Amino acid sequence: MNDTRSGPGHLTSAILGGLVGALLTAALLVLVVPQYLSGRIVRNGILADPQILVDAGEALRDRQYAPLLAQHRAAIETPFGTSWKGSSKPDVTLVEFYDYACPYCKGSNDDLEKLIREDPGVRVVYREFPILGPQSVTAARLSLAASKAGRFTQFHDTLWEAGKPGPETLAVASKAAGIDPKPQESADVEAELKKNFELASALGATGTPLFIIGDRVINSAVGYDELKRAVAMARKGE
Repeated sequence: MNDTRSGPGHLTSAILGGLVGALLTAALLVLVVPQYLSGRIVRNGILADPQILVDAGEALRDRQYAPLLAQHRAAIETPFGTSWKGSSKPDVTLVEFYDYACPYCKGSNDDLEKLIREDPGVRVVYREFPILGPQSVTAARLSLAASKAGRFTQFHDTLWEAGKPGPETLAVASKAAGIDPKPQESADVEAELKKNFELASALGATGTPLFIIGDRVINSAVGYDELKRAVAMARKGE
């Protein structure tokens, strides 16, 4: 019996088989392994830094609201009366929708005060967004009345210092601002509140505080460092 395994035909077949195997292995390495590795790399990256997901979500939301912000920029950034602090000629305007009864807004107020002190180019515009009950609404109306009278800062600072809005704290803040502690009916005040609710709703607000900084929409108390970073990004046009 002749053993063809030792002949030239077998050698050729072996070479071809080896080449096919090598090509299949190369294809596996080129097509499959990178996808597997890239998936693993992405997964490991997210596990190592979950902030990646937060940043991606914020970027998507910012793109979603960019047309709305562009359309209503003036309405959002133009203050009611004297409801603003900071630069009279700002290069960045930060807008806060807030509620005097919101503890997160109270904490954020300290961050905003620090930002105003340390950044001479920023203006903070305060928009009343009273969502936490009747005392919040009363506080918002009194704040806007003080704003019309040119004494927003006196009312605003005193009420945050006095505590959660109620008859006593509102009386103290009203006295500091020199206004009647019982809010009077005012068409422009009610129109301002209505506008703020419409804007906040359009911007997807789920609570307070809500910040608008350049093209960014931030619906949470994120702290001083994040607010400062958002201002820097807005200043660069990012």
